[in-house]
Order: sequence, then C-alpha cells, then structure tokens
Amino acid sequence: MKKVLLSLAVAAAMTFGLNQANAQTPYRTAIGLAIDLGDGETLFGPQVKHSFGGNNAGQAQVLFGDNFTAIGADYSHNQQFSGTNGLGWYVGVGPQLGFGGDQTWFAIRPAAGLEYKIPSTPLGLHFDWKPWWNLTHNSNFEAGRFSLGFKFILN
Repeated sequence: MKKVLLSLAVAAAMTFGLNQANAQTPYRTAIGLAIDLGDGETLFGPQVKHSFGGNNAGQAQVLFGDNFTAIGADYSHNQQFSGTNGLGWYVGVGPQLGFGGDQTWFAIRPAAGLEYKIPSTPLGLHFDWKPWWNLTHNSNFEAGRFSLGFKFILN
C-alpha cells in the first residue's frame, strides 16, 4: 500500500507542482509500437496517442505476450520542457484489462515519463515508468514495469 500511495503522490506532484511550459504535445495523433517490460513478462503491440488540445491526451494500446493479452487506455497530462525542441514530460493513469488462460485481470496503471518528437521528422519515442496495480485475483502492485514506445506522427 505504501508503494501505491508513493506513486500516486509522485504523479500528483509532477502534475500540480511543476511550472507551466508549452501547453501540449508537439503533434495531434500518432500511431506506433509499445513495448512493456520489467518484472515479469515482456509485452508488445500497437498503440495510438491523440492530443485533445491543451495538455490533455489519450493513449490506447493492445499488448501481447506469451498466452497473455492486455488492453488499456490512458489519460495523460503533457508538458513540453521550455527551451527544448520536442522534448516533454507526462503523467497519467488508466484502466487495463488482462486476459490469460481462463482469467481476466483488471488493473490501474499510473505512468510518468518522457516523450521526444524528433525535429523535422514524423517520428517520436517515449519512455516511462508504468507500474501495474492489479485489483483482482490477489491484488498486487508491480512497481518494476516500464514502457518504451516508437511513434509515427500522423498530424
């Protein structure tokens, strides 16, 4: 429980405690590949991220592993670092469903990370800390989970 409270406190501090920089992601919509790794199995699959204007963005992904599939959607608050060309940070959270064997898991996944849109190209990448907080089947919190993503910017 302490790990959960600590991760929520870090996300809140990043969201509300940092100074405002540029207001949004440097693109509107991107598609790509996400790799979810860390403690346990490595998962990979397609993702899409869409900026709703201002600091608000949503991301959805379907991740596949060995006899396991995860479907998730996240809300994120995004900020560009002032004085940089395409580098920003984000914090967010979203529900995830996991399917494996004959069981279904429901989880909440907070995220805190960095995103970089490569200047003069339609490419971007991100790296974040994205723990898995399982709320079903003997609830547990896996703090050692991370996500790496490669994006093609559509617009």
